[in-house]
Amino acid sequence: MGHPGVEPVSPIAPELTGPVMMNQAWRDLTFLHWAVDPEEVARRMPPGVRPDILDGVTYVGLVPFRMVGAGLAHGPGVPWWGSFLETNVRLYSVDDTGRRGIVFLSLDASRAAVVAGAQVAFGLPYRWARMHYQECGGVHSYDARLRRPARPVRSHVVVRAGPRRASTELDDFLSARWGLHVRWWGRTLYVPNHHEVWPLHDAEVLALDDGLVAAAGLPDVTARAPDHVAFSPGVRTEFGFPGDATRPRRHQRMDGRARG
Repeated sequence: MGHPGVEPVSPIAPELTGPVMMNQAWRDLTFLHWAVDPEEVARRMPPGVRPDILDGVTYVGLVPFRMVGAGLAHGPGVPWWGSFLETNVRLYSVDDTGRRGIVFLSLDASRAAVVAGAQVAFGLPYRWARMHYQECGGVHSYDARLRRPARPVRSHVVVRAGPRRASTELDDFLSARWGLHVRWWGRTLYVPNHHEVWPLHDAEVLALDDGLVAAAGLPDVTARAPDHVAFSPGVRTEFGFPGDATRPRRHQRMDGRARG
């Protein structure tokens, strides 16, 4: 999985070296992934970023979850505004400095203010959606419907969460991502994050009818069964401030060893 100049995949996050921009909890996440040819998604990467590859393929992810208690810096969650439902369509990236990350094709959220704020502040492709989440006896149901398009775009996902599992090489490749890449104001930015090791559980897909991946520009991907499925009760996350993705940033690993 290694590549000269590319940081290793590790489930342990590097420490943030600068001030914390925001903190938030991600709860009740379902990870659904489809393997695709890297050429299918290469043109969707910002300049200076390419698809990250494992065993000759890269992945498209559909990740519904609950955002809980988002707040500024180390502060408490902002009432009402800081908790909402979200579903991401995402790709897996590595930049020219060797940092692995995520590129979001879409981020659908149930708070209009969050959508507007994230679009303006970071250029992230947030979209406003009607969303519903329900849990009953270990079965998790997620529903989303975009508000804007003339034709309704919906997603319906139901999974049954199983026992916690030891993470696999693929689990770590897809979940242990310590930053995101985004193009904004003519620059490709890298936004670092830090959280504890993901607690991942087995999961069984009971229902899947998704239009969000197609609406993000990748038709037919979700017509077949996903190649990777996992559930997590979640983690609490801190984000650092954005930096230029063309400039390596030194991290301090949790065991005290520097990594650049």
